[in-house]
Amino acid sequence: MTYEPQYEEMIEFVNNFGVSSLGIHTSIGWEEDPKRLLFHLGRYKFVSKMFSGFDRVLEIGCGDGFASRIVRQSVNSLDALDIDPTFIQDAISRNRSRWNISFSIHDILANPWDRSDYDGIFLLDVFEHFPRHQEDILVSNIVSSLRGDGVVIIGIPSLESQKYASPRSIAGHVNCKSGEELRTTLLKFFKRVLIFSMNDEVVHTGFYPLAHYLFAVCTSPLEGATK
Repeated sequence: MTYEPQYEEMIEFVNNFGVSSLGIHTSIGWEEDPKRLLFHLGRYKFVSKMFSGFDRVLEIGCGDGFASRIVRQSVNSLDALDIDPTFIQDAISRNRSRWNISFSIHDILANPWDRSDYDGIFLLDVFEHFPRHQEDILVSNIVSSLRGDGVVIIGIPSLESQKYASPRSIAGHVNCKSGEELRTTLLKFFKRVLIFSMNDEVVHTGFYPLAHYLFAVCTSPLEGATK
C-alpha cells in the first residue's frame, strides 16, 4: 500500500504493464548528461505544437522512438522510420498499443517511402548525418511523401555549435549548417522556409549564429522538387 491511497492506481498500472524503460540512445544521454534529455524532448515538443491536429505524420530517423510519443499525442497517426534495425527493434519492443505508432526500417536516401499523403514530415538530428553531395537526394525523397499543402520540419545542430559537441556527435555530424545556409539549401525545394533558433529547450527567433540548434519549417513544395 502506498502512503497516500490515490497513488495505488500507479502500482496497479505497473503490476499490469511494468515500468517503462528508456530507449538505447536515450539511456546513454540519461546516464552521461541528464539535462540533454530535456533538450531532446523539447525539440519533439516544438514539432508537436507545429503539427497539432494534423492527420497523418511521418518521422524520418526516429532512432529508438522514445520521444515520438510526444508528437503522436498531437496528431491522428504517426509512422516512424529509421535505417538502423537495432533502433527499430528497440522502439517496437517498447511500443504500446495505446500509442499505435508504426515503426519501420527504411533507407530514405535509397528510395522514397511508399506513401505520398503525409500532412507533415519531420526529421530531428538526421539531416546533418548526410554528406553535402547527398542532401538534394535526401530532401527530394522526403518531398515525394508530402501532400502539396504539407509541411516539413528539419532540426539540426547549428554549425556554430560544433566546437562544443562531443566526439561521438562530431563523428556523425558531417553536414551542419548556419541558419542562412540551411534556408538557402531548402529554398531549392520549398517556396517558404522559416528558420527558428533554439538554445537548450527554448525556441526563439534570435540571432542565428548564437543558436545551438536550428529548425527549418518548410511549406509549399516547388514543382519539380522530386527527382
